[in-house]
Amino acid sequence: MKISNILTKLTFAFIISTVLFNCTDLQEEVIDEVIGGESSNPESAMAAAYGQLANGTFTDHGNVFGLQEYPTDECMLPTRGSDWGDGGKWRALTEFTWGTNNAAVASTWNALTSGITKTLTAIESLQENPDYVNYDLFMAEARGLLALYVYNTLDLFNQAPYRDLFSEDKSLVILQANTEIDNLITEVETIIPDLANLGEQQTYNGRFTKQAAYALLADMYLNRAVLKDRYNASSNFNFTEAAVDNDGNDMDKVIYYTSLLINDNFSLESNYFDNFSINNTGGSEIIFAVAQENDNIRRSDNDFAYMSTGRAQKQTPDNRGTNASCVEPEFYYTWDGNHDDPRFHRHYQYSDGTWFMNDGTTGSVPAEDTRTDTGKYIFHFNRGLQVGQQYGPTLDGEGGFNMTTDGKIAISMLYMEKNATVPMDYTPELNFDNPLEAVFTQDQINRGVRNFKWEFDPNYGNGTSAVDIPLYRLGGIYCMRAEAYFRNNETALALADINTLRTSRTREALFDNAPGIAITSLDEETLYNEIGFEMYWEMYRRKQMIRFGTYDEAYTAKAATEPYLRVYAIPQATIDVTEEITQNTGYITQ
Repeated sequence: MKISNILTKLTFAFIISTVLFNCTDLQEEVIDEVIGGESSNPESAMAAAYGQLANGTFTDHGNVFGLQEYPTDECMLPTRGSDWGDGGKWRALTEFTWGTNNAAVASTWNALTSGITKTLTAIESLQENPDYVNYDLFMAEARGLLALYVYNTLDLFNQAPYRDLFSEDKSLVILQANTEIDNLITEVETIIPDLANLGEQQTYNGRFTKQAAYALLADMYLNRAVLKDRYNASSNFNFTEAAVDNDGNDMDKVIYYTSLLINDNFSLESNYFDNFSINNTGGSEIIFAVAQENDNIRRSDNDFAYMSTGRAQKQTPDNRGTNASCVEPEFYYTWDGNHDDPRFHRHYQYSDGTWFMNDGTTGSVPAEDTRTDTGKYIFHFNRGLQVGQQYGPTLDGEGGFNMTTDGKIAISMLYMEKNATVPMDYTPELNFDNPLEAVFTQDQINRGVRNFKWEFDPNYGNGTSAVDIPLYRLGGIYCMRAEAYFRNNETALALADINTLRTSRTREALFDNAPGIAITSLDEETLYNEIGFEMYWEMYRRKQMIRFGTYDEAYTAKAATEPYLRVYAIPQATIDVTEEITQNTGYITQ
């Protein structure tokens, strides 16, 4: 059924089970959401639809991020001694053993289907208020958000559920990826005239604008061949199939929509890490983002920084990381020969000129920044990939940092907090005792390169953050266009886009602000690695690996796998209460 047909009928109802987790506790709350009665006013309904983006869906490591990153060769969350066991739900994503009852998979399904529900509530509310002053604009935005939620659901789960209460039999409709992807593309193309350009009509990059639609269309066209032929055993996808409107092929459409954005008013950040900083709101690259507010009103999440930071790495005396996720060696070693790339690592410089070198040579740093609520000093770690022995501030036992006699923050060699005899020496090698089980003993909890790409926001505790989460940004748009050029056998143009990314980024003043270095040729492996350099830990890798045919291969803590694992199982709890939905291929219903 076409999305536009569903919208015309104005209603949706779906029973979901929302599963809420923290590191060690599990609570289940079943929520019945039936739409078709009294609706919220349009402003409130639209706020709820947008709010679901930040309500863990695209900001919590255990939802879309976890399903797009933890099964890849780029990122994992292993069990570390007494931490992060959680019934095996995290390491199952790395080992490809998630089955039909994995709690992280269920949480993501619930978050995305809740987004569909809330967006359809907004659409119904607008339909009930046809004289609303912003009717056309809000309706187009709601339809765009709906397409975004449905597309992500189809990408991860191969199907998405609907119930039309105004149909004769009120039957549940199950949308299938291989047929619905074309309808989604047509739907988003249809709403473009009614969307605002970014910055017009009080829009910003947290709203669904024309530019967000172009980015979503490029994404859908890039992955259309996969969604239409999900289980292709040889990964020989037809990327140059005729486009939905028969005007060129899929890659021509990717090039068209990405070029609209590249030729727009966006610009690449010379400091790559500014895209992921506390002050990234309104950043020059960000096309569409999940807006996070660190004000305890709208939910925000610090997970992308917090998860990879060690417990003894303390941004303030009251903050710490949690020593969880790490970089896999397959990805880390693709950087060999590229450690001078500005996207690999960046040192932090304090206002008096002190650089934090993180190699034992920096004895102290100025105490110049303080936490918003407590006034306690903030320490700034370096950004990017962190490898080897780590250094930083330590606690004085009285609620503060150890300080030097001249009032600076003292820097010391760090040890693992849960095993203080183990130096915080982050190793590229993981070396699990059982190569197919992502489990470390308490003596091994230092293993794995850590990623500080996302800036840790130390204000108001470990769980909140003012770092907006870009869902689409200019760097990713260049990657999409480069891949489309390459698949269209326009290798010189693909190389030019990759070199634009490389040379537009610059290193810190410690290295004379040197730009990245261009490469002279491009083959498939080089393109694959270059996309990884630009897009690591941005919920991009799983789709990339499937397109390039590497997802089914063996890598760290994972044996070679079957194509059916390119999509996740429909949660057993949904199967149990929804007779109209069938389990995805390859999974055994309990």
